[in-house]
Amino acid sequence: MSKSNDLKSIARRRFFSLSAKYGVTAATIGFASSMMVTEEAVAAISKEERELEKNAKHTMVIATAYPLGASRSYPIMQMDLKENIQNMTQRQVYVKLAPGGQLGAGGALAQKVQQGTIQCAQHSLANFAPFAPVVDLINVPYWCGENQKFTNLVNSSTWKEEVNPKVEAKGFLPLLYINIDPRVVALRRGMEGPIKTPDQMEGIKFRVPGSKILQQFYRLLGANPTPVAWGETPSAIKQGVADALDPSVEALNVFGFKDVLSHVTFIRSVPDAQVYSVNIEWFKALPSVVQDGILFAAEVTAQQNLAKVPGARSYAMAEMAKSGVKFYSPTPAELQQWVDKAGHQLPVWDDTKIELAGSMETFDKLLDAANTQGKYYVHDV
Repeated sequence: MSKSNDLKSIARRRFFSLSAKYGVTAATIGFASSMMVTEEAVAAISKEERELEKNAKHTMVIATAYPLGASRSYPIMQMDLKENIQNMTQRQVYVKLAPGGQLGAGGALAQKVQQGTIQCAQHSLANFAPFAPVVDLINVPYWCGENQKFTNLVNSSTWKEEVNPKVEAKGFLPLLYINIDPRVVALRRGMEGPIKTPDQMEGIKFRVPGSKILQQFYRLLGANPTPVAWGETPSAIKQGVADALDPSVEALNVFGFKDVLSHVTFIRSVPDAQVYSVNIEWFKALPSVVQDGILFAAEVTAQQNLAKVPGARSYAMAEMAKSGVKFYSPTPAELQQWVDKAGHQLPVWDDTKIELAGSMETFDKLLDAANTQGKYYVHDV
């Protein structure tokens, strides 16, 4: 066993030991805060958490698929959101984190929020689409795939007026949208790469999530879309059931794909974005001052997220490069080939735009919003 694995094994045993004594929340916060975790530190955190929970008037469970500390490589911001909500509601709300898939991931978490089993959860917009179909608009390729365009879009008055009410009608309050980076084309080892132009996609078995729009996108590119559940994807890539997949480079790193991939191409087609959704019935039952505090905390956390994107990306790329993964950014001429072959301007997307946005006029308003610089800046790939 390597020295690195020895250290991980020791840390794991210590985590379980401290969890048994002081609780999972205190142990996870301690380990996320420091590499040198002392029993005294975890005990202090445990005491503080107990006092916060005891004195709060409301408890808010926030569930995620990511371990605490993941924001170094994947800026999901769960610890920041917890702290901000607690502080900006004047400690009237205690946030109980359920990280690392403790309560599920993806669509399972969205369902629990909709049912009111938990108050809040993080999930991708692709996994959110079956519950709130309108958000699947962002998976139409090459209109809001770049970080800045996506950020412009979801913070625009047009999005808030045209999209958010449809999400709320399904039982959700979209608390904040998390910018990660655009989706990529990531090839498994053994496949010839890098992929530079869409003609190289012909016949590739491409793992896709549940979004029918993404499936159609890769079909237009000539690939063979292969739906695979996220939890089964690593083994599918290793076994050759799928040749490629499309999460952002940050997601590929945090979920351990660096040892099974050969090349990653930044095609900048679709945002690999996340959302924190809240059960709207629970939220509306809160006092207005508490609601305002939660919304302000969400706005602050969203700005913190944008600042972390380039650092998280660089860390993820450095980690993957150590394992031999190579990266490629298409030239402007190459990128135009991707747009020409599968972009939103093609008539094949018109029915989807009308179905989800309600009309072409509404989609065009959203397109204008994506292309209009808003008050927030974010670094692009």
